[in-house]
Amino acid sequence: MNAPARLRAAIAAAVILAIGMGFGRFAFTAIYPHMVGEGVLSLRDGSLAASANYAGYLLGAILAMRARAHNAHRLCLWSVAGTALCLGVLALTMPVWLIVTVRGVAGVFSALAMVAASLWLLVQRRQARGAPLLYAGVGAGIAVSAELLVLASHLGWHSAGMWLLLAGVTVLAGLAAAPAIAASGQPAPDAPAQVGATALAPVAPWPLVLIYGLAGFGYIVTATYLPVLVGAALPGLNSAHVWAVFGLGAAPSCFLWHRLHERFGTRQALRLNLLLQALGVALPVLVPTVAGYLLSAILVGGTFVGTVTIAMPAAQRAASMAGKFGGSMMAIMTVVYGIGQIIGPVLAGSLYAQSHSFNSALLAAAGALLLAIVISLRL
Repeated sequence: MNAPARLRAAIAAAVILAIGMGFGRFAFTAIYPHMVGEGVLSLRDGSLAASANYAGYLLGAILAMRARAHNAHRLCLWSVAGTALCLGVLALTMPVWLIVTVRGVAGVFSALAMVAASLWLLVQRRQARGAPLLYAGVGAGIAVSAELLVLASHLGWHSAGMWLLLAGVTVLAGLAAAPAIAASGQPAPDAPAQVGATALAPVAPWPLVLIYGLAGFGYIVTATYLPVLVGAALPGLNSAHVWAVFGLGAAPSCFLWHRLHERFGTRQALRLNLLLQALGVALPVLVPTVAGYLLSAILVGGTFVGTVTIAMPAAQRAASMAGKFGGSMMAIMTVVYGIGQIIGPVLAGSLYAQSHSFNSALLAAAGALLLAIVISLRL
């Protein structure tokens, strides 16, 4: 496969993640304050919807454990279709329990997108060097969806119109990516070996799995409540812009963390990533100002997808060394990440009920990331 073809494949896979994760999953974080302001959801209802989405993500990851590389292109297309449907349905007037249910289903398709796109590009297409561009799709999807919502807000649209806008853009993006995904359905036995990927020392799989689960817990409080935190503390600032900064920090960071991973190895790159992420999570508590919130968005946004960029190829490499299916290992990683993401909002909601503040939840999340650094010594 020549360089332009490899680039097209990586971009197509990145679009799948932009849709499944950036639009289908994280756009809710930016629409959430609008839905609360319109009376569509209460703060508690929104937390339930977020938890349902994370539970759906976990379920999707478990279902994806049976996925194999030769079917990954079909799963990518199914994830796009399911995400577009869920976004469109949320534009309808419906009871809270149905909103929560739809968000749960959307979580299933988000996990499917993560596993399928990773499996398709890294295993079926054998493009380990495409990992940073692939995972940059998550941040790009967050940033684009956030700015689309800012535009819709300026036009005076309500949350229903915002959901329809996201659904429409999802369909267009999916149609643009579909030919490359579908045309590359067959394995590429002549794909060249990825020197940079294979030169990295393998790591122990199960400490990596545990670290990844803690990372899922560590970032999710910020990723779920950052616009709400900003809106409450700084009502004059459009919180969607801060959320866009989160996404803009995530997209290019994948290339930086990929380079650091290649240069310093999995262990050192992962430790630096988790340390900076812990600092970003704790910043709203330590520096509750505009600068503190923006720096938190940059640091957490600039590291959480970096964790994925480091850990998922490392997991695929560890599985290959152990003679296991790379897809199963990726699915297991996605499962534990999903468990961490479910625990985060549940704990945050419980602590908020006691203190009416997210500070203790943010500090607990930062502590989980520091614990992950300690476990990394076992890698």
